[in-house]
This record gives sequence, structure tokens and C-alpha cells, in this order.
Amino acid sequence: MDEDGFWKIVQRAHDSSGGDMDQKCDALRQQFAALPKDEALEFARLFNEKMDQAYDWPLWGAAYVINGGCSDDTFSDFRAALISRGRQAFKRALSDPDSLADDGFDELDWFYEGYQYAVTDGVEAVGGNLPARSAPAQPSGTEWQEDKVYDLFPKLSARFG
Repeated sequence: MDEDGFWKIVQRAHDSSGGDMDQKCDALRQQFAALPKDEALEFARLFNEKMDQAYDWPLWGAAYVINGGCSDDTFSDFRAALISRGRQAFKRALSDPDSLADDGFDELDWFYEGYQYAVTDGVEAVGGNLPARSAPAQPSGTEWQEDKVYDLFPKLSARFG
């Protein structure tokens, strides 16, 4: 499993779900069931890599504006939901978090708790254990101040502020 294979699985689950996060998780679990154990483990490793890549102050600021606040657990759900939307959405959000204001994604689905559990369920379904993970201690990028974060994301602030 390489990164292209990872994103193909994510995209198939996304495309088949009609945007419904529960259906997306079910589709991901079904795809896992067809994977060899080593590929399922590599998918989980790549998922963790993408979660770490998205552990970014600017993206957290965008999530904060969308939700009117954002704890570390909520930000984890946000990052997983972002990955679930596919490679292009993920790359665009990392390069310009304010561009999330242009997405028609349902506000409840931005912070869906469960996509990361579908990855866990998938690994367990093929008889594997999740790979060891050492998440970054701090987000990358420049930290923002709560009283200034809305100024950093004018489009998001106009939509959600």
C-alpha cells in the first residue's frame, strides 16, 4: 500500500457515501475486509501520518472558527473527517485553511467522531493490531491567540463567526 493506494480507498469510501459519514465509515470497513493484513496495517500507518501532517496550528484555527472553539479531541475528529473527504480536500485545507469556507460540508460532519474508529475496526477485522504511533508533541506552524483567530480566517469568520 502506497500513498496513492491509501487515497484511492479513502476516495472510494467518500464517493460511495453520498456525504453521509456513517455510510462512509461502513464503506471504509468493507474495503478493509478485502485487504491483506499487511496492506490494512500500512493503510492505518498512512492514516496516522496524515493525522500528524494535519496537526497544524492554522488548520486548528480554522476548526476553532468553524466550531466556535475546538479542544484537542475535537480537533482530532476534525482532522479525521478532513482526511475522509479525500486527497484534494486535504491538500487544499492544509495549504489554505480559510478555503474551507467554500465547502458545502455539513457543519456536524466537520467534527464527526468515528472515522478514525473505522480505521481501527478495519485493522482489527483483518486480525491486526494498530501500528505504534508517536504523535507530534506540538502542532506545526504558528500558534494563534484565541482573541485574534477570527481575524486570521476572514472567509470562515464571515460564514461561521
